[in-house]
Amino acid sequence: MLSDRLIRMVESHADELTRGTVKSLRDSPHASSYQALTDDDIYERVYRVYHDLGRWLAAKTDDPLKNWHHQLGKKRFHQGIPLCELVWALTLTKHFAFDYIRLYGFADSALELHQQIELHHLLDHFFDRAVFYTIEGYEHAATVDQRHAAVAGHS
Repeated sequence: MLSDRLIRMVESHADELTRGTVKSLRDSPHASSYQALTDDDIYERVYRVYHDLGRWLAAKTDDPLKNWHHQLGKKRFHQGIPLCELVWALTLTKHFAFDYIRLYGFADSALELHQQIELHHLLDHFFDRAVFYTIEGYEHAATVDQRHAAVAGHS
């Protein structure tokens, strides 16, 4: 994969990227419910995306991505985070990575520019699936919650 160097760059700067993403999320008027979460809770989830990017992208199946993002969706549902804000947080994470690669990827040749474009495509695909699986997990938690409420209402 041509973009391996850029993936390693993102992974090695995961802490810096995560701190920037957490700050952007905290400052965003589109994610006000995230103010109720601790920095550690937000940091841990964002850091895993950046630090394990190569592993996520190299996985032969979607199972690890699906399971991890299902859990994220369920967790955020139970924390009372609106779905639109959860999707916004994932979008911020994606765009922060894109901006970082664009600024520090140093595309000084056609090959390096091709690497950036390839990684942009891979990240786009990764985050599209992450958003889908997160929403799926969130909706599953909401359905289970509704069923429990209905059962409790009939008791």
